[in-house]
Amino acid sequence: MAASPHTVSANQELLTQLPFADETDFENARRGFIADSPNRIIRNPDGSASFDLDAYGFVRDNEAPDTVNPSLWRQSQLLAITGLFEVAEGIYQVRNFDLAVMTFIRGKTGWIVVDPLVTAAPAAEALRLVREHVADLPVVAVLSTHSHADHFGGIEGVADRADVESGRVRYIVPVGFIEESVSENVLAGNVMARRASYMYGNAVPPGPEGSVGAGLGPSTSTGSMALFPPTDIVDRTGQEIDIDGVRFVFQYTPGAEAPAEYCFFLPEHRALCMAEIASHNLHNVYTLRGAKVRDALAWSKHIHEALMLFGDDTDVLFASHHWPTWGHAAVREELVGQRDLYRFLHDQTLRLANQGYGPAEIAEMLTLPEGIAGRFANRGYYGSVNHNIKAVYNYYLGWFDGNPANLHPLPPVEAGKKFVEYAGGAEALLERARADFEAGEYRWVAEAVNHLVFADPENEQARTLLAQTYEQLAYQAESGPWRNFYLAGATELRNGVRAVATPTAAQAGMVSSITPDLFLDALAVRLNGPNAAGVSGRIHLFVGDEAHTLELSNGTLHNNEGATGQADATIRMSRTALDTMLMGGAIGDLIAAGEITVEGDAAPVQALMGNLDDFEFWFPIVTP
Repeated sequence: MAASPHTVSANQELLTQLPFADETDFENARRGFIADSPNRIIRNPDGSASFDLDAYGFVRDNEAPDTVNPSLWRQSQLLAITGLFEVAEGIYQVRNFDLAVMTFIRGKTGWIVVDPLVTAAPAAEALRLVREHVADLPVVAVLSTHSHADHFGGIEGVADRADVESGRVRYIVPVGFIEESVSENVLAGNVMARRASYMYGNAVPPGPEGSVGAGLGPSTSTGSMALFPPTDIVDRTGQEIDIDGVRFVFQYTPGAEAPAEYCFFLPEHRALCMAEIASHNLHNVYTLRGAKVRDALAWSKHIHEALMLFGDDTDVLFASHHWPTWGHAAVREELVGQRDLYRFLHDQTLRLANQGYGPAEIAEMLTLPEGIAGRFANRGYYGSVNHNIKAVYNYYLGWFDGNPANLHPLPPVEAGKKFVEYAGGAEALLERARADFEAGEYRWVAEAVNHLVFADPENEQARTLLAQTYEQLAYQAESGPWRNFYLAGATELRNGVRAVATPTAAQAGMVSSITPDLFLDALAVRLNGPNAAGVSGRIHLFVGDEAHTLELSNGTLHNNEGATGQADATIRMSRTALDTMLMGGAIGDLIAAGEITVEGDAAPVQALMGNLDDFEFWFPIVTP
């Protein structure tokens, strides 16, 4: 669908509000260029495409079309600059081969790799590029700055598990890294990954009327993911580690952008890596894929601490996304802007909350000061002011806004039917919605017609109008995830739910690091409690020689380490069998094959094994 006159006007107005003539970011994004990969489609070992370096090439050297917010288009142009770059002597980056940026630091004997992307193939191609054009050296250490998959999943592309486990290659992560990395991808992994398919544009073809990237990076790769056990742990600010002759000074920054995260300073290089705490966008205090709400106050304080500790000694600032900033004054300016951004959102949200305003009201009331909003580095390409305000409110006060009308609202289908009834029926609602659509009242049309779609999902006129509305909202969105969500919703309204390639944690390289106790917590999430509520019992589970006790009680499953108490039944399995289950293998098949054995009373085992839900990944989102 073409951009409406209302959308064209909104996008044109933004052109007058921001300094589009400033080319500094483009100069910095191209600075230090060494080479780009000739392999424009990076492929997995089986020949499938992992990442297309030119998927968003249509944005290069072109003005923003009417169907894309010009500020987001500018960000996408910057993210379409791919290749190997020198940051400073001995520091290199391969940019935009995946959602994240991969950094290479030259040690005395080899490469120190920072944040090896989502999957192995792009990470391997990045390493090949730096070896070809800078120095053909072994990897001596890998650093994952935090517990998100785009910063560790591709580790097999740069290091062998055996080399890490033996200590030949050091693997340095923040405390809690394994636990947080696994928990985010297991307990809520299915729904989070499904929503991520919307957020990162996996469900939307690239193009001027489709996805233009994720704002934080182009998009995510697909292919092999792995999680390795670390050799070194960072657990405090000021901790120093000599890595192959390079002095690293760490800043421990948990509980903000990620639950486990660190930044680091390289004194000899006068270079500061801010991981994902500070980059060229407003980040997510709450992310649309779903995750625990983050602490905006801690976020701001971490940046302030970095300024205090390293600001006077830093000449180049780089991160795990986007491009570096050079020059002492420019570095300080960027960090101050990012610090103030998160602090303003935190403090002003609570100021208005304490005056009795709810999250939706505050999100409409607050605007950022020009000193913050006028900088491209603070724009909402990934997070948004609107959602981050609501996230701050939720962090302190939860989902409830205090209005009794919102204590117990009807679920979507029932609410939709009543809404349509009150509107005078489907045709009356559509007539009014079409008039509001022509008037550019897209937010209200989306809300109203969504009710009709949930009341009557087979109403093609409603689905089409809602899809058209989502498209106009997408064309105006400055946030990459907002645009991708709107367009993914429009696509599925028109075409239904269709499977596309997305990153998944259900792979051998990932599940091998999942401990049995976390597996059992995930198993408890799959238990259909109402169906299993009538059976109680205690089960001893042996995974190899490791013992656990499971207690089935009132439709809940509890576990603890060790074979405690008198068991009604005993289950024995190998670690291989557990990994197979984690990757979706059927328990019944494993029992039939003798990979799982059961002894004792079958009742509690049957109540457990026979009442485990299988989660469908491609569940509907924009329809019931």
